[in-house]
Amino acid sequence: MLARTLELVRSSTSNPTRYARYILEGLAVILVFMTGWFSRWGAWQDRGVLDFDAFYIVAQRVWLGDLAQAYRFDRMVQMQMDASGGKFSFLPWTYPPQFDLLVAPLALVPVGTAYFLFTAATLGFYLLTLRAVAKSYFALVVILLSPALLINLMCGQNGFLTGGLIGLACLTIERRQLAAGLSLGAMIIKPHLAIAFAVYALLARRWITVVTAAAVILSSSILCTLLLGPQIWSAFLGSVHDSATYLERGSYPLFRMISVYALLRTAGFSASLAFLSQVVVAVFVLSVVAGAIYRQLPAHWCLGLAAVASVLISPYAYDYDLTILGVGMALLLPDLTRLASTRERAAIYCMTLLAGSYSWLQILRACVQDGTGAMEHSVPSFSGLPLLVLLWLIVRVLLRGAGEFRLERQQAAVQTVSTEEDLADSLVAR
Repeated sequence: MLARTLELVRSSTSNPTRYARYILEGLAVILVFMTGWFSRWGAWQDRGVLDFDAFYIVAQRVWLGDLAQAYRFDRMVQMQMDASGGKFSFLPWTYPPQFDLLVAPLALVPVGTAYFLFTAATLGFYLLTLRAVAKSYFALVVILLSPALLINLMCGQNGFLTGGLIGLACLTIERRQLAAGLSLGAMIIKPHLAIAFAVYALLARRWITVVTAAAVILSSSILCTLLLGPQIWSAFLGSVHDSATYLERGSYPLFRMISVYALLRTAGFSASLAFLSQVVVAVFVLSVVAGAIYRQLPAHWCLGLAAVASVLISPYAYDYDLTILGVGMALLLPDLTRLASTRERAAIYCMTLLAGSYSWLQILRACVQDGTGAMEHSVPSFSGLPLLVLLWLIVRVLLRGAGEFRLERQQAAVQTVSTEEDLADSLVAR
């Protein structure tokens, strides 16, 4: 039933525009609502802090000249409590210094205005990029991705920015490698989400992209050192070390994580076994990307697989990072819907929706049953499993279509040779 419903959305000439409009209008309403929440309008005077508040606090510390304090978890918690009127929140800061400079201008306006400008701009950037990638499948991708879009709006995260950068890299890496290198280099703000694309660029020998990305990383690091001081790097590395310790203890909201590590950790397995399993998964998904390149599958298939693989590599990946999965689905859906059976399509759609909506379902369950947030309870992580199933389904369908692609390529080669021979014969005849 789900497959047929989404097929109707995809195949109708009017439904895609209508469904896309409904979803975008809903996102616009939520954007205004959350702007009021962050601005502390009316009943929202006494509120807690969310992810964007951490961005704003760091932006303030850049101008105050004590940014290194934000990388100390104990000091960051105190800053968040001061911002929320004493409410405890655990939002540690582990972003590279490049992201500190990126968010610094946000402190020049009130927090509500900063949220609106940052979220509206990055959402627009992401949707425009996604539409360019997905084309006629834009509405279907937005429907499948709606839970992740909602998550980013509600907490003010940067998933729209990273998803847009990855989408831009996918659009340009084959013909405008310089632009792709700039996009991938900018992913230094979340480098663990760009590993699969770095592998693609290297194995596909996109050397201009590789060199440009390296130049962006190097030049931005020098700029951070000059503006923020060399001590910022030791503060950053210290926070990464502390973050690994917190992750091992399970102090993060693991139920919102989409990694196999979180899945196994909340299932009761040890941190060492969970981490080892994560390494195995990372090697496996990267080998899928490498195998697709080795088989000389279409570039958009390889890039789509890289996008799906990206959200499965790191143990520290959240539900709001699934915007990158949306880019992969946008690249792959035209061929998946053509090659997959009805049941396979239904499974692909369900796995995509389930991976993004699981944390929302848990939050709603906790609120309804217990009257509290999910953070106050031991909630299992699950999203890593549907993501693995999704990757398996995609690989299965694409491998089935690989023979068809090779046959088309061989026929094109034969036709080219035949055309060249005909041209040579005509020249000889003359």
